[in-house]
Amino acid sequence: MSINLVKGQKIDLTKHDPGLTKVLIGLGWDVNSSGKGYDYDLDASAFLLGAGGRVLSNNDIVFFNNLEHISGSVMSMGDNRTGAGEGDDEQIKVDLSKVPANIAKIVFTVTIYEAGKRKQNFGQVSNAYIRVINEKDNKELLRYNLNEKFSTEMSVIAAELYRVGGGWTFNALGEGFNGEIGELCQKYGIK
Repeated sequence: MSINLVKGQKIDLTKHDPGLTKVLIGLGWDVNSSGKGYDYDLDASAFLLGAGGRVLSNNDIVFFNNLEHISGSVMSMGDNRTGAGEGDDEQIKVDLSKVPANIAKIVFTVTIYEAGKRKQNFGQVSNAYIRVINEKDNKELLRYNLNEKFSTEMSVIAAELYRVGGGWTFNALGEGFNGEIGELCQKYGIK
């Protein structure tokens, strides 16, 4: 049975399932408006961060231009450029057993491609969510519906997985961010 989270809620994933090693992070959304003649292209990304909350290398981001982390622990399933259809619009696989020991957390974000140029923002996006699926049996473990009222934000920091002892905890963040992928990279220390 899936757990529905609210903003700020945390769930110890490995406490509920001690054998959990492989998860699929699904992200989905709908678009309310056509936005000045451009299609909406939302992109999911994962930032692998050290204990200081910053990347340890410029390669510690998984997104449409770098589909797999060098460790093989985090992999994007590809860039959906339209978001059309039911279900997850983009997915990221995480093998918790392969995440390097010096990585303390993985932050999942969604950005609107060329949002500034296209005059698009998350005020025009609805029904956004992030969910965690156990890859072994394809069962949804938890879901966080981002019900926040975003307006001018071009990105959303949706959630994070972070280490606690020998396990992993999911934290529902739902934070709007006024910047695109480049600004998020700067925030997390990518040069």
